Amino acid sequence: MTTDPTPPVADRDLAAVAAQLGRVPRGTRAVAHRCPCGNPDVVETAPRLPDGTPFPTLYYLTCPKAASLIGTLEADGVMKDQTARLAEDPELAAGYQRAHEDYIARRDAIEVLEGFPSAGGMPDRVKCLHVLVGHSLAAGPGVNPLGDEALAMLPEWWRKGPCVSEEEVAASAEVLERQREKVVDHDAVIAAKQRKAQERAAKRQAEQAEQEEEK
Repeated sequence: MTTDPTPPVADRDLAAVAAQLGRVPRGTRAVAHRCPCGNPDVVETAPRLPDGTPFPTLYYLTCPKAASLIGTLEADGVMKDQTARLAEDPELAAGYQRAHEDYIARRDAIEVLEGFPSAGGMPDRVKCLHVLVGHSLAAGPGVNPLGDEALAMLPEWWRKGPCVSEEEVAASAEVLERQREKVVDHDAVIAAKQRKAQERAAKRQAEQAEQEEEK
């Protein structure tokens, strides 16, 4: 079951995300958090992509500057340390369990993915800090304790300016527009084929009716 769709993402935001990712984004429902520079840095993604593929990561971190810094934390062993602390600290584990439940509840409010966990390793380990930080940015402080912790370790990545330039955003906007035109053309071809098939079916039915009358 799927809820009613959210309003479309603004073209400029979608183009910024495309520039950040270096590809056309898929299944983007909304801007879940906006960087102080003004660009999106977390997007809310549909639990199923347009082709039907399940996509459990509801909150997807898009900013390459933030992603790179988080990657450094992962390389420095932060995930291993956090996972070890989950086994030693019942209060932390309980907070992480609540974060897991919050993530699933938010995703289920859009569409239920039966048999899929939340994301990022929740609720018993830390598998991806990018997911946890994305959750913390989208949901706000106090929801995901380990996401909040990792976020607090990061410097202010926006201080030296946006991660993508206006020129890059404009170039991505052109790519998105060309893609939309292809989709429209494809839909028109499919619609024309369907009309022809319906016309042939109607013609066959009329011929069969005439043959029955002649009998």
